[in-house]
Amino acid sequence: MKWLRDPLLWLVLLFVALLWLMPYSGGLFGALFPGLPRPVYLQESFISLTQAHFWLVGVSSAVAIVIGVGAGIAVTRPAGREFRPLVETIAAIGQTFPPVAVLAIAVPVIGFGQQPAIIALILYGVLPILQATLAGLTAVPAAVSSVAEGMGMSAGERLRKVELPLAAPVILAGVRTSVIINIGTATIASTVGANTLGTPIIIGLSGFNSAYIVQGAVLVALAAIVVDRGFERLAQYLSRHRHVR
Repeated sequence: MKWLRDPLLWLVLLFVALLWLMPYSGGLFGALFPGLPRPVYLQESFISLTQAHFWLVGVSSAVAIVIGVGAGIAVTRPAGREFRPLVETIAAIGQTFPPVAVLAIAVPVIGFGQQPAIIALILYGVLPILQATLAGLTAVPAAVSSVAEGMGMSAGERLRKVELPLAAPVILAGVRTSVIINIGTATIASTVGANTLGTPIIIGLSGFNSAYIVQGAVLVALAAIVVDRGFERLAQYLSRHRHVR
C-alpha cells in the first residue's frame, strides 16, 4: 500500500508515539543519564505542552502572515511603492531584535504568560513572509498583468486572480520558513511563564538535568521536521493544482 511508504506519515506517528511514551521512558533516560533522581519530566504532560506550543506558534504565525502578506501587497501597489524601503527596514529590525530582549521589555508592561511571547514571535516571523511576498509579486511578468488588464480586470481582480496565484509558491516558502523559525523560537516563551515544549528544557538547564533538556529538544526538533515536511507536501499539491489548471 502506497500510504505505508509515506515518510510524513511515519514522522507523525513517531512524534505522537513519543508524546505518549515519553512519561514511561524512565528506564531509558535513567540508563543514559545515571545519577539523576528524576530522569523524566513529569510535572506536565508532553501532550498538553505540545498543544500549548502549537497554539503559540499558530496564533503568532497567523498574525505574522496577515501583516507580512498585507504589507507586501500594499508596498507593491502604485500608491505604496515609496513606502517599501521603510517597511522592509522596520521588518528587518523586528527580525534582528533578539526575542529574549522583546520578552524582557514586554513582561514589565504586559506581565508574564503567553502575550509577550506572541509579540516576540510575531516580530520574529514577519520578515521572511514579507520578503517572500515582495519577491513573489515583483516576479510576476509585466506582460501577464498587461494581458489581464486588457481583458478588463480591475486592479483588485488582477491581484486576486493573477498576481497572488502566481506568487503563491514563493509566499508559501516564506511562510514555511517563518513557521519553522517560530517553532524553535517558541521554546524561550517558557522563560516568561508560558507552557511550551521549551519548559522541560528551561527547567533542565536551571536544574542541571540533561535528560529534561534532551526530551524537550527531541520533541521540538521532530515537531519542526513534521511541519516542514507538511509544508513541502502542500507546496507539491499547489504545484500540481496549478499545472492542472
